[in-house]
Formats: sequence, C-alpha cells, structure tokens
Amino acid sequence: MRKLVNFSFTYMILGVASGLFYREFTKMNGFPEGAWTQLSVVHTHLLVLGFIILLLVLLLEKAFVLSQHRKLFAWFMGTYNAGVLLTAGMQLTHGIMTVLGIESSKMVSGIAGLGHMSITAGMILLFIMLRRSVGAGDQQKAARKRAVEG
Repeated sequence: MRKLVNFSFTYMILGVASGLFYREFTKMNGFPEGAWTQLSVVHTHLLVLGFIILLLVLLLEKAFVLSQHRKLFAWFMGTYNAGVLLTAGMQLTHGIMTVLGIESSKMVSGIAGLGHMSITAGMILLFIMLRRSVGAGDQQKAARKRAVEG
C-alpha cells in the first residue's frame, strides 16, 4: 500500500509542476493566451490518471487486497504507470513543440497512442484483479453463512 501512496504523491507533484511549467513556459515564449496546446492538459492527465486513480486503487487495495494477485498487481503497476508517463511525456513534447512553432511528427502521436494502449491494458488488469477479489470475497461470505447455518 505504501507503494500506491508514494506513486500517487509523485503524480500529484508532477501534475502541479506541469501546470506551473505550462503557465510559465507559454508566457516566457509569448504564446498567445487562450491558444490551445497539449501543455494545457498535461497537468490534468497526471492529476486524474496518476494521483486520483491511484488513490482509488489504494482504497480498492484496502477493501479487496488486490495485491494478493502478486503477478497481476505487478503487471498492473508497471503497465499502467508506464502508460500514464508515456502519454504525459508525449503531451509535454507535443505541447513544447507547438509553443516553439516546431511541426510535430507522427512519431510523437504514435508513441502517445502506445501510452494510451498501455493505460487501457493496465485498467483491464485492474478489473481482472478486482473481479477475482470480489468473487473470492463472495465465496468466503457464502462459506461463513453455510457454517453458521449448518
């Protein structure tokens, strides 16, 4: 559980820092206020997908002990976090290129797509663990009920 808290805290710091970077970098480069760039959503992605989602996973861990599925949990943490960091990193790259007036390459979009796929894979792993944990809890409750009644 400490790992989830630490990851969540790290994402909170990165999210706040990326928001500050967006404001200062666009001002420093004279980027028109109100003009859209992917820099404007990096902090949102880091705060929601990193900070908030991992806090929710912490609550699910507390309720259902998701980490009992050791291999799945390790795959979830690696896949999901790689996806969030890859996606945010490519948004940051694309946003910086936009502010500097550099044409973005298809490679940046392709790598960002891989990040989104990795997030999706991580979410699927999370739901597999959750279903297994909820199913195991239901079976334990039914066994206790039979023992009390029998």
